[in-house]
Amino acid sequence: VIKCKAAILWEANKPFSIEEVEVAPPKANEVRIKIVATGICRSDDHVITGALVMPFPIILGHEAAGVVESVGEGVTSVKPGDKIIPLFVPQCGECSSCLSTKGNLCSKNDISSAAGLMADGTTRFTCKGKAIHHFIGTSTFTEYTVVHESAVAKIDSAAPLEKVCLIGCGFSTGYGAALQTAKVEPGSTCAVFGLGGVGLSVVMGCKAAGASRIIAVDINKDKFAKAKELGATDCVNPKDFKKPIHEVLIEMTGHGVDYSFEVIGRTETMTAALACCQYNYGVSVIVGVPPAAQNITFDPMLLFSGRTWKGSVFGGWKSKDSVPKLVADYMNKKFVLEPLITHTLPFTKINEGFDLLRTGK
Repeated sequence: VIKCKAAILWEANKPFSIEEVEVAPPKANEVRIKIVATGICRSDDHVITGALVMPFPIILGHEAAGVVESVGEGVTSVKPGDKIIPLFVPQCGECSSCLSTKGNLCSKNDISSAAGLMADGTTRFTCKGKAIHHFIGTSTFTEYTVVHESAVAKIDSAAPLEKVCLIGCGFSTGYGAALQTAKVEPGSTCAVFGLGGVGLSVVMGCKAAGASRIIAVDINKDKFAKAKELGATDCVNPKDFKKPIHEVLIEMTGHGVDYSFEVIGRTETMTAALACCQYNYGVSVIVGVPPAAQNITFDPMLLFSGRTWKGSVFGGWKSKDSVPKLVADYMNKKFVLEPLITHTLPFTKINEGFDLLRTGK
């Protein structure tokens, strides 16, 4: 058993509490990891606000990089000392999604079931005598965590962990939404709703795919300079217009965009993103986590005319196969991660990090 620091969320809408936790050794087919760097993602905040329902108390965090500390019986893909990235979408290699060339959402994921436990129905974290839940099979807001072998990818030993941790969620999710899910083509027009880290990564993916026009949409104009630096050709603030934003985008392009991406997680922007893409062959991708217990009402004629509405989890990448390749691409300077990092804080200042997230900074 390792005793270390972890940021525990005891209940909703409260700050994280830095506590000493006990982390049990890995069981068969499990890996214990020393977390070196972790990013803060809006999905973590969604658990705090209740928009993403998970059991409490819980150790959140899912975008990270670290080093293998020890392995359980039967683990063959990693060994102690290996640099790794934990995978919130595992890759078991055996379920229907893993076996399909079209799928990537392994059935062993804990996003849909939200049990907050390891595969055997127990937890590896204890604090003050209480069992603490895991978060989507990763739980990275702790100095040590335990994950299943199918939820860990070995990466280049030279990779800077404080940068490539973003490949564990934000960067891969956005970049893949453009390249893998939408399959943006050269010369096409794109609209990206929401310019946080994931939205900016969508912009980078659209640019890498050769899009001729990338319209960035956000109500925070402070986000525009970075969006342009990463490839956006136009930046639009819905607050500057009296008319609905989808009408503005249709006017800007003449017939709507070829591809639109909702990277916020709000139902009204999801329908706006659908409505702004070309009426017959436009494709709209939902990238932001939808809020719990909310439904969308929309005119089905939007789809009948030929549009495609898609979802994308972890950018459509098969995680265990793709994460090491994405790290290699970063090392070969195929894309940058530095502009996505705005602040670097010590672990004990995690609550300040979330304040920065919530204020759009």
